[in-house]
Amino acid sequence: MKIANLTRSIFIFISVIFISIMLFVALLPTNEPKMLTNLGMPAFDSRCVQGVDSISSYLDNQGSLSVSTWNIYKQNRQGWDKQLADLTQASQLVLLQEASLSPELRQYIRHAQLKASMAKAFTLLDTSYGVMNLSHTEVKSACAFTAAEPLIRFEKSGIVAYYPLSSGEELLVVNLHGINFEWTLSHYSRQFEALAQALEKHHGPIILAGDFNTWRTQRLNFVSDFAKRFNLSEISYRVDERQRVFGLPLDHLYYRGLIFQEAESLATDSSDHNPITAHFRLR
Repeated sequence: MKIANLTRSIFIFISVIFISIMLFVALLPTNEPKMLTNLGMPAFDSRCVQGVDSISSYLDNQGSLSVSTWNIYKQNRQGWDKQLADLTQASQLVLLQEASLSPELRQYIRHAQLKASMAKAFTLLDTSYGVMNLSHTEVKSACAFTAAEPLIRFEKSGIVAYYPLSSGEELLVVNLHGINFEWTLSHYSRQFEALAQALEKHHGPIILAGDFNTWRTQRLNFVSDFAKRFNLSEISYRVDERQRVFGLPLDHLYYRGLIFQEAESLATDSSDHNPITAHFRLR
């Protein structure tokens, strides 16, 4: 009996060590951020991708543009597909954080005939996780950015993407999942500063959105000051049910060069975050 218990204990110990090593290796920061834009060839093989040269459609609908952002919580809750369907029907562009490139999400994207751009944060058990842009319009170009959490091995990712507008301009879209587990702003600020060059170079309209994990006043102030550097304004809400920690909202959407109309964040049970949808007109 004692030998059996000892054998079982040794087996459990070895299993825990093995699983820990596998997780550690799986979550090691990658050498370079990687993008995916073709679900038919699901390989994250380059940091930046170029879309089609010819413009077959514009992101906006005759000057109207609706954008949603939502932390989809790795599709861990029931009803994520219905909520996502509501967002993709209401918006020309949906920005997801914590997207899990599962067979179910792939099937949804194909069935809805959407174009997907994904920046991988990490891969676990053959499934990639990260931020994702969904639209009916082909992205003109997109680049991936990643930043490692300082206390754990998980990475957070971001996408800088460009979409054609019927005005002849290009819309620069930043979809970002902010570093979470850090008390200071050291790694957090560097994650945002990595995006600064693209924002500085762009002279057209901009959307900066995502789950910024602004659970501390210093984080919220930093993001606000960062947005002001590029003349970005935060939307206002007719209904504001955004997820809050210590009374502070985690999710945000900033804009520039667009005419803001209205926005809402409505409650949902299909994630631990509530989505944001904002409505604009082109200038």
